[in-house]
Amino acid sequence: MSFNRKVLTLDEFTIQELRNLPHATGELSTLLRDIGLAAKRVNVEVNKAGLVDILGDAGSTNIQGEDVKKLDIFANNQFTKVLQHGISCAGIASEELDDIVVFDDEISNNSKYVVMFDPLDGSGNIDVNISIGTIFGVYRRVTERGKPCGKEDFLQRGIAQVAAGYIVYGSSTMLVYATRRGVNGFTLDPSIGEFCLSHPGIRCPEWGNIYSVNHGNFFRYEKPVQDYITACQKKDKSNGGPYTQRYIGSMVADVHRSLIKGGIFMYPGTTDKPAGKLRLAYECNPFAFMVEVAGGKATDGKQRILDIQPTELHQRVPLFIGSKGMMEELESYLHKQ
Repeated sequence: MSFNRKVLTLDEFTIQELRNLPHATGELSTLLRDIGLAAKRVNVEVNKAGLVDILGDAGSTNIQGEDVKKLDIFANNQFTKVLQHGISCAGIASEELDDIVVFDDEISNNSKYVVMFDPLDGSGNIDVNISIGTIFGVYRRVTERGKPCGKEDFLQRGIAQVAAGYIVYGSSTMLVYATRRGVNGFTLDPSIGEFCLSHPGIRCPEWGNIYSVNHGNFFRYEKPVQDYITACQKKDKSNGGPYTQRYIGSMVADVHRSLIKGGIFMYPGTTDKPAGKLRLAYECNPFAFMVEVAGGKATDGKQRILDIQPTELHQRVPLFIGSKGMMEELESYLHKQ
């Protein structure tokens, strides 16, 4: 099988981007390629999960009180080790870990960046072969270089991210990442073991016809959210519809669809959990950064996600994210409150 040399690999693309920025050091490009390497390792295990002993619960819970899957642990270890052995990361914070991990060695202490990640979003779907993914956000550290990074490096507002992205392990494996220059998607070609540029310059359509929300919680949502969901159900050709409800239960897959095709994803707070379930640092900020760069919007229902000042590593917030037109339509209901 011949390979189309007009298609750029992830390595080639990041090097090409580096050439367009004469003052860049290349650390971010190296960091993104490290993340791609870890993703390929996780992808191998995801694809054979039914054949080895990595399905099911690991018998422990994470700091959020959620059951940890064996593949969660594997993914967390892979991303941690690859980033630690690279030259561009001073430390990491993971949804699966209680506290930050500082890579306290000479090379890491001189690195510019820290990374926050959810190693395996949607891991509850592992046992039933539904798409899952990895989410990450990259921040330029605010502590002095040459010394170990500190917690303040990880408690920055989302707008401070220099890059963010996700990997979706589905019918094909894709790595999508954003810098302030744009959003680009790469599909893993298993024949050569490389991520290849397949979705250059992704823009989130201003409108879509899909809304994603857990209808099972409908009566635990605030009334403005209920009213908007009801309006979505009543959409027809006379008022911009019809809208279709799609909810996978894997945030990476749901937001990926909205980013590519247009749509809105909602994870509101409920009467018993007003802060919602999603983590600001590991899930909401990275997706908010990507969707905004692509032309969409993201809020917690009251303010822009990227403007929220974190107060703790595992802080939760409600999330509404997606196409600009649909988000503004939603906000017209939320502002009535």
